[in-house]
Amino acid sequence: MSFEYFIGGRYLRSRHKQAFISFITFLSMAGVTVGVMALIIVIAVMAGAESYFTRQILGVESHVILRRHGGTIADYEAVIRKVQAAAGVQSAAPFVYTQAMLRSSAGISGTVLRGIDPARDSSPVKGYDQKTLTEKIRTQVLTDDGTRPPGIILGRELALSVSAAEGDIVYIISPKGMMSPIGHMPSMKRFEVTGIFESGFYEYDASLAFIHLKTAQDLIKIGDTVSGIGVRVDEIYQADDTAGVIMDALGFPFWTMDWMQMNRNFFSALKLEKKAMFVILTLIIMVAAFNIASTLIMMVMGKTRDIAILKAMGATDRSIWKIFVFKGTIIGLIGTVMGVVLGIIGCLVLERYKFIELPGEVYYFTSLPVELTFPDVLIIIFSAMVICFISTLYPAYKASRQNPVEALRYG
Repeated sequence: MSFEYFIGGRYLRSRHKQAFISFITFLSMAGVTVGVMALIIVIAVMAGAESYFTRQILGVESHVILRRHGGTIADYEAVIRKVQAAAGVQSAAPFVYTQAMLRSSAGISGTVLRGIDPARDSSPVKGYDQKTLTEKIRTQVLTDDGTRPPGIILGRELALSVSAAEGDIVYIISPKGMMSPIGHMPSMKRFEVTGIFESGFYEYDASLAFIHLKTAQDLIKIGDTVSGIGVRVDEIYQADDTAGVIMDALGFPFWTMDWMQMNRNFFSALKLEKKAMFVILTLIIMVAAFNIASTLIMMVMGKTRDIAILKAMGATDRSIWKIFVFKGTIIGLIGTVMGVVLGIIGCLVLERYKFIELPGEVYYFTSLPVELTFPDVLIIIFSAMVICFISTLYPAYKASRQNPVEALRYG
């Protein structure tokens, strides 16, 4: 160990004659600890929220959707075969997408109607496995006592808005009807509510309804065509690359959109909020860094004679600079390590016990989601150490510029 680090360590461990300097040193460590701990917990909660929303969205939406400019896709089976042959594609399934009115005996509401083929759609409605979904989303069934209407699964909030429950009869009114002697007549079809799903997203739960693909085609009278093809990919965060591969294989008039593009505004807002929280909470560490600078300045003033003696013995300006930078950096390092440990413990406690409850009707989740990632922790540690290091530069510079003659004469 060089003598600079040896002396810096002695200064750090020694009891100061002025108890106030020791108290400021303690406050500096505590400030860094609190700042790092708060940063880790808040960033972990923000990362957990982002992962939660991603899971919820991908539980309803496809990773990539393929549409056709100018209308529906006619020969969709051949298109699906080409899509499935593209690199990175896990599966592909057709869907019909339209807006309609939902009417029950107690109310009426607008709805987004999605027709899917449950036998091969690899992203079934949340809460239903593929077998159950096939039974629920049925076409018309002929029974001994008559024909049962096709099944429909409603979002929870949508069902509440029209006061519909499982087993109730509802009507879907589509504007794509037919011409009659008295003008355009919307088409209306009778459905039985066979299920209610809850995705965790109010926008989906308040507007989305699922029916069978064939039923949707008959309802909006598009024949054996589909609105688009939903694609599931192997790597969800490389969905844009896979979408590009699909476009290269199909070309115009097809176009693709991945799940990140479909929810770009939402995730951009989340990332902006995460960055804002990082900047705001970093100010706590900066306040602690000012305390570190204050501690070192007062120590330089108290160690004037020591600095003069060291310089008289041959210590260079750089050696004096190293002594005080070392001490300030160690203070920051101790505070950072303690903050990381307490932050990780706090995240584990929040994840395990979930004692902070949130109202489900206001927020998307009822407890704080926590996801602590190693890169986030590294960035926080690096930021804290850089701030603490910068705070030591001015006091160390002033100490290194001390004149030993003047210090011994007036010190």
